[in-house]
Amino acid sequence: MASTAALDDHGLGRVPRSERKHWFGIAVQRFGQVSALSQFLLGATLGYGMGFWDAALAFLLGSVVLEVVMCVVGIIGQREGMQTSLLARWTGFGEIGSSLVGLAIAFSLIGWFGIQSAISAESLDSLMPGVLPVWLWCLLFGLVVTAIVVFGFGGMQLLANITVPLFLVLVGWSIISELSQHSLGELVSQAPPGAATGETLTVLQGTGLVAGGLIVGAIITADMTRYNRSAGDVVRQTVLGVTLGEFGIGLAGVLLAHAAGSGNVVAIITSSVGLVGLVIVITGTLKINDWNLYSSSLGLLNFVSTTFNRALPRTATTIVMGVVGSVLAAVGILESFTPFLILLSAAFPPIAGIMVAEYFIVKRWRPDLEASRAQGVLPPAAPRVVPATLVIWAVSALVGHFVTWGIPSITALVLSMVLYTLAGKAGLVRGLGEARTDNDRPVGGAPAIRTADTH
Repeated sequence: MASTAALDDHGLGRVPRSERKHWFGIAVQRFGQVSALSQFLLGATLGYGMGFWDAALAFLLGSVVLEVVMCVVGIIGQREGMQTSLLARWTGFGEIGSSLVGLAIAFSLIGWFGIQSAISAESLDSLMPGVLPVWLWCLLFGLVVTAIVVFGFGGMQLLANITVPLFLVLVGWSIISELSQHSLGELVSQAPPGAATGETLTVLQGTGLVAGGLIVGAIITADMTRYNRSAGDVVRQTVLGVTLGEFGIGLAGVLLAHAAGSGNVVAIITSSVGLVGLVIVITGTLKINDWNLYSSSLGLLNFVSTTFNRALPRTATTIVMGVVGSVLAAVGILESFTPFLILLSAAFPPIAGIMVAEYFIVKRWRPDLEASRAQGVLPPAAPRVVPATLVIWAVSALVGHFVTWGIPSITALVLSMVLYTLAGKAGLVRGLGEARTDNDRPVGGAPAIRTADTH
């Protein structure tokens, strides 16, 4: 029982203070989450359509947005010791809203899981052409990641300790081997390769891609920071991990795109470091895909708990989600990469805006969190549904999706925060019905939820 509870990683409860970790180890995981092959892909995309300094500015602005969101949402997760979708029950969304948040996170991150698996499968196919079809590489890679995530946060920490240094070797090797054949001054000053075909990006578009590319990671940052010991640790690991990841890996991708005249990251890496580099690329991709699967499983746990009143074991849920994500990779989800980013940039920022506004400004349910925190349990009850929140979430997401001026992800986030604050001050943020928490029923460390409508 003890080992099973440990593997379940408190998916539907608070992480005890005794199980909190040193910030540097978590910073390694954060860096690994940011500095993945997808970041090379993003850097190459920006490098193909932008000059170096414009791309650097886009990375700077996008990184600031991400770090602010990660720090603020992460501090909430650190204080309460809860994963994101569970925490949403008492940060504005209520039981039904948090189940929708969990479902949205689960679907989105399974999509990312498929994208990353497909990228790695292409790398494997380039490394060993004709050995296996790409779809089979997708399945094999996805199942390997699934086997790692079954062991929870501890297994993922061990993976980060191995793969992050290897990926840094890849970055150094690729830059030295490829850029040594070019003048750095020329690469920095030359026009983007996409200018010849009219495929250029503005700074605002680039910033939107940077922020949108990791916005789900920012929203779900409580999944990681619930293991931190203090708010200061959250800030340190975020600034270190995101800054090094975005600028180190992203700008390397920009330079490589300029040098190779292509936005195809697999081709760039292949030409830069050859077969050994591809092996290291795969290990680098492992480090973001484990978090995609891990948080996707946590989101599904919360959805099933609130919708069907069942507390699923995290390990079994991880296996099922891993198989589903691997199949999605095999059927070619990678082709939807750019539209997927655009969709995420609008749908997810309002979640963070509402959670932050509720926790730090409106504080409708914060006393419940604080009262139960000292006992290490969940609040005794959560609102069944908060209608104002669902309306604000929908309106903000639609505005972020259809209003194209500025940076849509920032627009959606700020709008949701303002609307929720105004609704809170006007007394419109109210819960309808009540969902009772059964803290006495342990299922792998996970309390169950009992719903009781009250009037």
